[in-house]
Amino acid sequence: MATVAITAEKKEVVPKAIGEFIAGTMGGWAQVVVGHPFDTIKVRMQTQPSPPLYTSSMDCLRATLHGEGAAGLYKGVTSPLAGIGFCNAVVFAANGYFLRLFQSNSSQPLTLQQKAIAGGLAGGVMSFMNCPVELLKVKLQTQYGTLKPGQKPYTGVFNCGVRTVQERGFAGLYRGLGITILRDIPSFVAYFGLYEGMKAGLVYARTGHADGSQSNGMEQFLSGGFAGIAAWLAAYPQDIIKSRMQMDYKHKSTSAAVSALRNEIKGGNWRILFRGFGPTILRAFPANAATFVAYEWTIKTLNL
Repeated sequence: MATVAITAEKKEVVPKAIGEFIAGTMGGWAQVVVGHPFDTIKVRMQTQPSPPLYTSSMDCLRATLHGEGAAGLYKGVTSPLAGIGFCNAVVFAANGYFLRLFQSNSSQPLTLQQKAIAGGLAGGVMSFMNCPVELLKVKLQTQYGTLKPGQKPYTGVFNCGVRTVQERGFAGLYRGLGITILRDIPSFVAYFGLYEGMKAGLVYARTGHADGSQSNGMEQFLSGGFAGIAAWLAAYPQDIIKSRMQMDYKHKSTSAAVSALRNEIKGGNWRILFRGFGPTILRAFPANAATFVAYEWTIKTLNL
């Protein structure tokens, strides 16, 4: 009797582009929940005046908990929870688009270099969504003790956005866009490049085949965590300038913010370049590990 081989074709629950958008959103939410407290400490350390309010990141953490409670660590979380979820969705969907674009011109598997370049292009796209989200977040995170006499504090992300538009116009939401682009492109080259490379390496060590699609949760967790660290190592100086520009309007341009930073460094005050670096790196691993695990889990659930 002849045997008939029947192969079950993998059926997508939703179109691939939509699925990547949904998975990116899930990854973004996971990142915010895990990483926002670290981000608050980072921004406060980066933007504190001279002389500084805090002697270290731990001092900033203690002061925040003492003065505002645990809720103080989640100041401004509404903006990234809504915005970073969307921004992450955009960057993962854009990354998928550029990967498919590169693949359409070749029958060979994509190289790690092509995957890293696709990530950088996706980072450039994300900057246009990321800039206003982070501007509102920074404003809310840094309004402790910096209000001028008679100045009302922001009551929330919506109030912050409305007042920013009223005072500065819609262009005010995109203050720091240039430096955000200069931060995000190299950051996402490192982010997706290291993630894909490390994931393939871990799969190869386990199976003898460098097929990243066969990765398990632990391999995704480790690759995502170290990818997050690599992304910040490539972007931290730009992020300091961005935060300072978005918090303080005395910096009229990116070049003015850079000049002000250089003047503060004179005399050996180089430590200013590393303000908030500790909580940033501490946040990078768990937040981005959670991002990729949530993303990959959603992709698998949707049969993409």
